[in-house]
Amino acid sequence: MGDLIVLPGEGRKLVTAAQEVTFKATGELGSSVSIFEVVVPPGFDTGAHFHENSQEFFFILEGELELLAFEPTERTEDDWLGWESADGDRVIRAGEGSSMFVPPHTPHAFRNATDKPVRMLFQCFPSPEHEHYFEEIAELWSTGRPVDADAVERMRSRYDVKQITPMRFDPEAAEAAQAAQTPLAARSAS
Repeated sequence: MGDLIVLPGEGRKLVTAAQEVTFKATGELGSSVSIFEVVVPPGFDTGAHFHENSQEFFFILEGELELLAFEPTERTEDDWLGWESADGDRVIRAGEGSSMFVPPHTPHAFRNATDKPVRMLFQCFPSPEHEHYFEEIAELWSTGRPVDADAVERMRSRYDVKQITPMRFDPEAAEAAQAAQTPLAARSAS
């Protein structure tokens, strides 16, 4: 089968502990938009960031994410979860069928605070910037060594990623937070 029809589970995959990215449409195929299926594990937080030239679209296929897409009244460097816009916009929890469009210069982030992986469709214009970004970040994460923060920052600057708050991956914290939200009776019954 040609590369223009991609069946479920097919496509070039980049798998790390922090994400699984499957390429669905790429610049190499002539697409002006990069399209990926992304599996976001529990505890993954992109950190708030923005792009000067890129625009993005996220569509949640399965699961639930915390989403941010607005300019806050005050940007903090440690965490984005408490941000609020001048219009009163706040971080929302969004489930299956929800989408987020991100124009250039718009701070945005997502976090999986649940104990289950989230599957989403992710599109980025222009192609192939994010394709190369995912390839390089997967290479950095796959070494098995601690990730060099300076190398990540240099990579981000090459691919129009302006990080505001840190990217985080803490699967144990997501499990603990989810357990704290589960009523005690439900936990003892399982």
